[in-house]
Amino acid sequence: MDLKKVKKVHLIGIGGIGISALARLFFNNSKIVTGSDVSESKVTKGLVRLGVEVFIGHRVQNLTQEVDLVVYTPAVNENNPEIVEAKKLGIPTLSYPQALGLISMDYSLIAVSGTHGKTTTTAMSAKVLMEANFDPSVVIGSLLKETQTNYIAGKSEYLIIEACEYKRSFLNFKPHILIITNIDLDHLDYYKDLADIQSAFIELVSQMSSDDYLICDIQHKNLEPIVNLAKCQMIDFKTFSKDGLNLKIPGEHNLENAQCVLALAEILKIDRQQVIKSLNNFEGTWRRSEYRGKTLTGLKIYDDYAHNPTEVNVTLKGFRDFFPKDKITVIFQPHLYSRTKTFLREFAQSFDSADRIIILPIYAAREIFDSSINSEMLVEEIKKYKQEVFFAKDFTSVVTEIKKNTDTGIIITMGAGDVYQVGEILLGE
Repeated sequence: MDLKKVKKVHLIGIGGIGISALARLFFNNSKIVTGSDVSESKVTKGLVRLGVEVFIGHRVQNLTQEVDLVVYTPAVNENNPEIVEAKKLGIPTLSYPQALGLISMDYSLIAVSGTHGKTTTTAMSAKVLMEANFDPSVVIGSLLKETQTNYIAGKSEYLIIEACEYKRSFLNFKPHILIITNIDLDHLDYYKDLADIQSAFIELVSQMSSDDYLICDIQHKNLEPIVNLAKCQMIDFKTFSKDGLNLKIPGEHNLENAQCVLALAEILKIDRQQVIKSLNNFEGTWRRSEYRGKTLTGLKIYDDYAHNPTEVNVTLKGFRDFFPKDKITVIFQPHLYSRTKTFLREFAQSFDSADRIIILPIYAAREIFDSSINSEMLVEEIKKYKQEVFFAKDFTSVVTEIKKNTDTGIIITMGAGDVYQVGEILLGE
């Protein structure tokens, strides 16, 4: 469809970090924008301040016949009352990745994919290109520190996006430059196994021509089938020197993210020293190793989105490298019953770099209750490896446990749900 002819857009799940960026993009292009979500949040409040009408709760009354297009998050199902009503009224509907795919066709697309590190690498890329006066547009799954938004309206040919593999969403994109940070087991509520995940990346790369570029770790075993079948030009980010990199965010994984950006900069012929300067000044994004503040007793509060075992492990290791002598307490909120059950043993072994672990109940998100798995089971598994492990039934219980020990140290709230609110409580926000 021709998005230029659309005058009024309604977005279902508008509080989602990706789809809210689309709301800003549509609003910036002088369209009337409305949306709905199940609850109010920092993101929805920001949209309301912008001038977007946001309804709390999904209801048929939120739609009118004046709406030209409905865009919905993949997190909602076909039985959503607003999707049903849109089809009844004959209003075209697109998923978030379908809509972003249509928009991206007007740009030279730089897409960042991979199981881990997409958001940080996208944000690093955006900072480098903006400071090199490339004036890119950016759609990212977090909030950029410099702008406190997930969308930047650039005026050049370049669009930088975060391309998620969940439900093969990224197949809606045809990138000119594709970064694959890594490939690992995840989203096993959708994918059958690693080979199934790899097949999605193979299909994505197969859409690229000999004039396009793939940036990845060419030697990584999980990327072997993708690399073997690629027809585009390939650049190995691991060959780029880390000399001069002195990042403000912790972890070897973030140095690899920076190497990806160094590779991107070489394609675009941006001076390396300028790139190094931008990367060393990069302060991260919302919910990625984000420093939130210090409590009155001296506890430093950080927040991170890590939600699978690999991410938990490397993120905590990065914090340990940054704070070798501090006591590190992680407050972890498991995300999804299926993920917790599938990776129970791997999760239990991923907290090695933490001194104290507090586990909250599982954040169900899009899943229905599953009685065969719970956080108490995870606590028992972790106790096989770590001694100081506790289950907390709610945020109040976590705060009570933290306040028992007022020593200075590091507190990290971790998970893809709403665990960040614990940090806000501790800081008195």
